[in-house]
Amino acid sequence: MNNQQKSNFLTPSKLSQYEETPLMEPKENQETPLIEADCTLAAIVFTDVEGYTSKMAANQNRTLALVNRDLQLMTRICEQFKGRVVQDTGDGLFMYFSSAVNAVSCAQEIQKVIFKTAAQLPENNVLKHRIGIHLGDVAHFVGGEVKGHGVNMAARLQTAAQAGGICISQTVYDVVKNRLPLPGIYREVREVKGIEEPVTVYQIPALDIEQSTNKKVFISYRSHDPDLSLAEEFYRALKAAGHEAFMAGQSIRLGEGWPQRIEAELKQSDYLLLLLSEKSVTSEMVIEEVRRAKELRDRNSKGKPIILPIRVKFPLNSPLNYNLREYLSCIQQREWHNPEDTQNIVQEILEIVTEGRAQEETTESQKHPVAISDSQAKPLPVAIPEFPQIPEIPEGQVELASIFYVERPPIELRCYETVLQPGSLIRIKAPRQMGKTSLLARILHYAANSGFNAVPLSFQLADGKVFTDLDKFLRWFAASIARRLRLANRLDDYWDEIFGSKDNCTAYFEEYLLENIESPLVLGLDEVDCVFQYPEIAADFFGLLRAWHEDAKNRDIWKKLRLLVVHSTEVYIPISINQSPFNVGLPIELPEFNQEQVQDLAKRYGLQWEGTEVEKLMAMVGGHPYLIRLALYHIQRGDLSLDELLAIAPTEAGLYADHLRRHLWNLQQHSELAGGIKEVMNADTPVRLEALSAFKLHSMGLVYLQGNECTPRCDLYRFYLRDRLD
Repeated sequence: MNNQQKSNFLTPSKLSQYEETPLMEPKENQETPLIEADCTLAAIVFTDVEGYTSKMAANQNRTLALVNRDLQLMTRICEQFKGRVVQDTGDGLFMYFSSAVNAVSCAQEIQKVIFKTAAQLPENNVLKHRIGIHLGDVAHFVGGEVKGHGVNMAARLQTAAQAGGICISQTVYDVVKNRLPLPGIYREVREVKGIEEPVTVYQIPALDIEQSTNKKVFISYRSHDPDLSLAEEFYRALKAAGHEAFMAGQSIRLGEGWPQRIEAELKQSDYLLLLLSEKSVTSEMVIEEVRRAKELRDRNSKGKPIILPIRVKFPLNSPLNYNLREYLSCIQQREWHNPEDTQNIVQEILEIVTEGRAQEETTESQKHPVAISDSQAKPLPVAIPEFPQIPEIPEGQVELASIFYVERPPIELRCYETVLQPGSLIRIKAPRQMGKTSLLARILHYAANSGFNAVPLSFQLADGKVFTDLDKFLRWFAASIARRLRLANRLDDYWDEIFGSKDNCTAYFEEYLLENIESPLVLGLDEVDCVFQYPEIAADFFGLLRAWHEDAKNRDIWKKLRLLVVHSTEVYIPISINQSPFNVGLPIELPEFNQEQVQDLAKRYGLQWEGTEVEKLMAMVGGHPYLIRLALYHIQRGDLSLDELLAIAPTEAGLYADHLRRHLWNLQQHSELAGGIKEVMNADTPVRLEALSAFKLHSMGLVYLQGNECTPRCDLYRFYLRDRLD
């Protein structure tokens, strides 16, 4: 305590002086002299320490040191918000502001900084402060003193505040309610000492982990206008409102490892603000950010990060690619058409973030695809030379009517023949972006044209909570099939806790779903890799599929079911050989395009290539269907020549930069995979890796796998990853 503080307290010697001084004698008709003072409207703030007296009694020196630490912090924050400390009250401050907005902002910042600091301190080193604020008339005196009703009222409100909270008067609330975020604020009517009538006050509760105004927002955007300008508007508005915003161009320093930074930011984010434009929806990095956000959200008990999609000059009726469509199928999406929409949409997002709103689901009645019937099936493509198709952006599934789908004989024909067989099972396996979903769509289309019920189901649609136990998973699975068949949900009629989950699911299919359809059911199960992550569920579920397939050999009801199972990953979960569906049925492993197929595809894009051009492209990217299509699309559009593409292909400036960054991000999340791929890319001969790592790298499409020996799939990956991982 400083000397000035000590002088403000009555000592025994001072008290004796007052006792010796005769009291003032009252004189009749004598007027009390007026005191000259300037009166003005001001916002007054008082703070104190909760439980100060008991803390002083327990350990005076320690308490005084902690109080002094916090008051110094408050003084600095007061000055930042253009306030003035009028008096140190011992365990708090009396502060003066000419602006109510600055006063409340200062109080919020004080509580926020103390709250964040407390998380890093031992509990006995933390003090909780109460803050009261009133806007009213005060009087200024010579020497800097401030007195008046406004001061008295603020002091009363301080005693009404919660520990760690802020209590403001009606006059303060009226000024700041539309100008500042006030999380959790609520109204009270209280008795206040010295005031006859009850007083209306507003309490801003103490911060906790859930209520902290400091939300973290990850902004996903494309670095071209209008996406970039809109992203910058959001960034500035969020920062101004006290939130933490991450925007790669603004937040990542030169030389910093961006994959690690993006992963860390996504993990810590409360919200993913997703700007979707015509170009960004084809970005592999955007798709990967959304996939990773959904994965994190499913595993987070609080459902974070919450995804907020905004379509930027990209109408709601414009289709998303296959993956984004699955990830965002149930999430409400907003639209931005032009700069006139900016203010309103920024304000709306600020309100959502500040209030901490949960995930908003779409209000559309039709959220999920239904069974493909004969009447709904589109015709297969017919190439008409006089009317060539406009090249489509290479992304996800190749549309059914597209002339750019490349058949890989005899795969399609064998699948069409097999799907018509009673109780058949087809297994389609290939790395990502090799055409699995496009093939699945064509098999389902063929089945629908043959009069069957064709039902697609992607396991990407399942929320994380679905995988918490087998019973919940099988109920979701059975209900999803019924919905797509437009049958009522009758789970409660067939699910009996006396029987096991697999028995209940079997009864639901046998006695309800298959019984109530006239034509066979072809079930297309896509992205079953999602189930591999949950070994306990996977073993039982895949064992159930195998049992149904075996039942079709003996029972007519199960002959109506045909199964298509699509996956990228090698099956490394432990399943009995007699219970696995992955060693029966028709196995299909999609190969890369050969030179003849690439030459034919180039011709469909209108490129008159000779063998030399095809050889040069395949020397860089092999026969990878997606990488081939991406090159042909941009060359046909005149964006660059083949030589220009090849010169910078394995660099951050090349056409494949987005694709390569996605792979690098995934690898750096798994150190064992990064180490394995580095060894493969630097070797001149095949490298033998641990089996699980080899399987995963092969399923990612980065290596060829023969036994456990790996070689790079193409020079594009070899050059890029060798450079980036060194």
